[in-house]
Amino acid sequence: MANIIDGKKISQEIKDELKAEVEGIKSRGEKVPCLAVIQVGNDPASTVYVSNKKKACEYIGIGSKSFELKEETTQDELLNLIDDLNNDDEVTGILVQLPVPKHIDEDLIIRRIDPKKDVDGFHPMSVGALLIGEKGFLSCTPAGVIQLLKRSGVEIAGKDCVVIGRSNIVGKPMSVLLLRENGTVTICHSKTKDLKEVCKRADILVVAIGKPKMIDASYIKEGAVVIDVGIHRMENGKLCGDVDYESAEKQASFITPVPGGVGPMTIAMLMKNCVEATKLF
Repeated sequence: MANIIDGKKISQEIKDELKAEVEGIKSRGEKVPCLAVIQVGNDPASTVYVSNKKKACEYIGIGSKSFELKEETTQDELLNLIDDLNNDDEVTGILVQLPVPKHIDEDLIIRRIDPKKDVDGFHPMSVGALLIGEKGFLSCTPAGVIQLLKRSGVEIAGKDCVVIGRSNIVGKPMSVLLLRENGTVTICHSKTKDLKEVCKRADILVVAIGKPKMIDASYIKEGAVVIDVGIHRMENGKLCGDVDYESAEKQASFITPVPGGVGPMTIAMLMKNCVEATKLF
């Protein structure tokens, strides 16, 4: 049976560290980080995420501004708000909750955010900095996975690491961060031949494929570390990941549950980026 990697516990450790750091910032009279969160429309999942981000800001002691915009908000109205926040000296981080309504160009919105305030790490300049190893904001979910591995005592250097998925938000930055930690990285996707055989070579398997319970024990080498980034709501209302947990935990040495694995880490690393925003540039 696998050791369970407790994302709730590790994310709380990180938030407690950040809370102490912010207390130090305040005691020294330095600029206190402030996150501006924009939500367009009332997607239920987005509303939950935004609420959790506000709670995390409050816990850590950083400022937060919230903008709940109507579904019919125009693209120009959203761009104008981003421009205002870019020019607001009090705001150190800007986050537009994705997805946005279909009439708004998501890529244009991401590019409009000042790279110095891009705490989600989605701006092309942030991605470019990640790729060549310069300072900048790391994508929150992949950065959270690295922390899960390190704080669970999993050695990355020299290990065969397989990432299933090549999205700009998880798969691609995940592969770069594993490479930065001296892992030997293979990226798999819908065109990969013999996916199962490739996965079975992995010492560390990161699954971000977007298909419920697709990866079972037959894809996993005995003793591998399995990180499940996916999250889906089943017909019975329960949550599951991209990994068939019941099957996989019998084969893996470490595994993340869903919920309670990678999910909490995304917000913890967003908070870390917010605190870093006052000293990165």
